Amino acid sequence: MPPRIPRRGRAAATPVPPVRVTPAALRNAIAAGAVAVTALWAAQMEPSARLDVLFATGAHLTGLLAGYGVLVMLFLMARVPAVEHGVGADRLARLHALGGRHVLTLCLAHVLLALCAYAAHAGTDLLSATLDLLGYPGLALAAVGTALLMAVGVTSARAMRRRVSHEAWRAVHLLTYLGAALGFVHQLAGPDVAGGILTVWMWSMLHATVAVLLVWYRVVVPVRQALRHSLRVIDVRDEGPGVVSVLMQGIGLDELRAEPGQFFRWRFLHRRLWRTALPFSLSAPVRDDTLRITVKALGDHTRRMRRLKPGTRVLATGPFGALTAHRRTRRKVLLLAGGVGITPMRALFETLPGGPGDITLLYRAGSAEQLVLREELERIARTRGAGLHFLLGRSDAAFDPIAPQALGNLVPDLTEHDVYLCGPPGMTAFATAALERAGVPRNRIHAECFTF
Repeated sequence: MPPRIPRRGRAAATPVPPVRVTPAALRNAIAAGAVAVTALWAAQMEPSARLDVLFATGAHLTGLLAGYGVLVMLFLMARVPAVEHGVGADRLARLHALGGRHVLTLCLAHVLLALCAYAAHAGTDLLSATLDLLGYPGLALAAVGTALLMAVGVTSARAMRRRVSHEAWRAVHLLTYLGAALGFVHQLAGPDVAGGILTVWMWSMLHATVAVLLVWYRVVVPVRQALRHSLRVIDVRDEGPGVVSVLMQGIGLDELRAEPGQFFRWRFLHRRLWRTALPFSLSAPVRDDTLRITVKALGDHTRRMRRLKPGTRVLATGPFGALTAHRRTRRKVLLLAGGVGITPMRALFETLPGGPGDITLLYRAGSAEQLVLREELERIARTRGAGLHFLLGRSDAAFDPIAPQALGNLVPDLTEHDVYLCGPPGMTAFATAALERAGVPRNRIHAECFTF
């Protein structure tokens, strides 16, 4: 088929690379914001040796930083494409979890310092100070907001998340928005924000900006994508024990600019599936307006996907993730997959540029029966002249095929490779450590790992 020639008088369209925010740029921006908030506090601070003033000064600082921290947490989960594609959804989730703990600590410190300041000023005890302050409607609402944020933090703790369903956890997590709104009202009435018209305006604009980003990328964009692309299931195929591929077709899917290695959050409008949207990676490149995911049955939701019927409507939000070709820094690439983590690796195995010998895939599984998409992988390896090795056996065997020496034997010039890694958390952690011991620099090990 001859190449397409642009019409005379019209320049050929050049794809514009997506804007990406690097992890370092994000960290620096967050730190700069914290410094600015601290500077705002320092500019309004009135030095004093009185005990109540000292407590009040600490309460003002922790309150401002807590309010800023809540804004940062909401921004990290706003699904802004430039941030998602540059930093990676897994890093954002970990940063969100770490930041959430700091925010809750600041909230508790703010409450305790404010109570101590009031008690020292009024010459009373902490219990009486608490009862007195809760008599003010604004402070009572702030207390409710703090309690809501604490509830979110408790249910997000690792021990608690094992005991609650994903749906219940997400429902509780929505309370973050109400808690943030109540905190914002409290901040506008506080002395540090309400002290000047410029400060009120800037604080309000920050909150308005984050609110617009949340509504746009979490509500407007998904609805617009659903209406524009009209995605529907066209086939469900068994790929192995407990594993199925779901093939979907839509309209104009090239507009999504989905890259191999990325994932979408999928919501299938089926009677027992529509309430939950879960992340699944593309297991094949986008072509002919079709998308494919390959899913292992790990819970009720994924088990029910086997019963999807052709014609089922699908809401897909994305693409997300940074495990893409843009991370590549070397000519040679090693793809290391474990279990159903083969799905993004399979798409990259087919599409990453390279000549014979440049691309190698190692696929870790307990047995040959657990290998997924094996025939496709073998066909791609033959077509591209790429390396393909199936690493089979129990993880507790005397010889582990992803130990440093074993990896070095399979890939002699391992230290000259970029490594893309995807698999269960335990396997990912072990493989990362093994690669580092084998001499691969940490900045050339690219992984995304999600747990619930």
